[in-house]
Amino acid sequence: MSSQTPTKFDVVVVGAGPAGASAAYLLAKAGYKVLIVERGRGAGTKELFGGKIYAEPLRTVWPDLDKEAPIHRWVTRERISFVKGERVTTVEFKLGRKVAFTTYLTEMAKWMTNKAVESGAILVDEVRVDEIIVENGRVKGIRSGPDTIEADVVVDAEGVNRILLEKLGLAEKIKPDQVALGVKEVINIGKKAMNERLLLDEGEGLAWFMVGDVTAGIPGGGFMYTMKDTIALGLVLHIGKAYEAAKTGELKHTVPMLLEKLRTHPFFSKIWGDADVLEYGAHMTIEGGLRYMPKKLYMPGLVVVGDAAGLLLNTGYTIRGVDYAVYSGKLAAETIIEALESDGPTEENLRKYEERVRESFMFRELVKHRGIEKVMEDPMFFTKLPAMLNILLAKLYEQDYEEPTVLEALLDSVKESDVSLSKFMLKLFSVVSKL
Repeated sequence: MSSQTPTKFDVVVVGAGPAGASAAYLLAKAGYKVLIVERGRGAGTKELFGGKIYAEPLRTVWPDLDKEAPIHRWVTRERISFVKGERVTTVEFKLGRKVAFTTYLTEMAKWMTNKAVESGAILVDEVRVDEIIVENGRVKGIRSGPDTIEADVVVDAEGVNRILLEKLGLAEKIKPDQVALGVKEVINIGKKAMNERLLLDEGEGLAWFMVGDVTAGIPGGGFMYTMKDTIALGLVLHIGKAYEAAKTGELKHTVPMLLEKLRTHPFFSKIWGDADVLEYGAHMTIEGGLRYMPKKLYMPGLVVVGDAAGLLLNTGYTIRGVDYAVYSGKLAAETIIEALESDGPTEENLRKYEERVRESFMFRELVKHRGIEKVMEDPMFFTKLPAMLNILLAKLYEQDYEEPTVLEALLDSVKESDVSLSKFMLKLFSVVSKL
């Protein structure tokens, strides 16, 4: 750290992502001395995600979000495609109101952190925190190399790879079945071509999920989000299942090869044509928030927010992470302010943060959808279901003379895709009941 950086703060925030930035902003705005420590070069440089953020929880922190934030497009259409070979079955929904928007998280995290800095927080980047200092059972600050920074409270916003929490004994080491790998390319298609090819009006956006051959049957899926003039195209693969498939030889492609196959797929590639790929990136993400949640979200002098706290919801048809991160930062800041204004960041006072999290919409949603990640790990939904849907529609639409009834086509598709109809209906019911 710089020799000019003070060595004592009211609050040190580890990580300049959405969770850390929202906590730092509210604390600095309330007049507290706040330090944000970021491992990357500048805020947001290490952030990577698909591209869609739900707006309303963010407005509770930044009421002028719609006017000031780097919003690219409002998502007006949601699309899901089931892919088997060159056949593609697609379902699309036209939204009736603005709920979520697309953006690059690098831009969004930078904007959020700048709001915190404008309010008085100090940002130091390219600094790795090696340890959260604990004395007599209470967090007292952080250590980076030979440097130590004292703090009344530390906000752990380190993200998915929570090494600091592991050292404290609050979190276990990551297991392969708890996380997924996300990879993404940014394709420079241009605003005019994008609007014309996807039938979008100015400012309208599309969020598109793909299931089936795009992941070679590995649980996960493909995604596409429209930005202002570029497209974010990527894949998410369950790490545990991908490792098993690679070990047995079932997975014969590397992750970059799978992404290239998606980009060059005859159906999807017509959208971007020969447009240039500008960027490529990869990032780990959570599979099942409650399974990933630490033993506790607090201890004297410490609160845990965002991905590090397991606050991410993946229902299979949508993912909510950034808004959960921001809202957890808000709850953390409110709790810390109350604690510092009373008798300090004691265990009893900071326990209120976890209580707030458990009373919030985030936790209610995580509980309501509990177990969906285990159901969605079933390869049947990524192999046989896409095959069955596409065979069914081929039976109905690819006939030269005789037209089957829907029942005949359904029974033939079940048989040809080797699906037990009774088992399929049971599994489908188990999925629907948790969505």
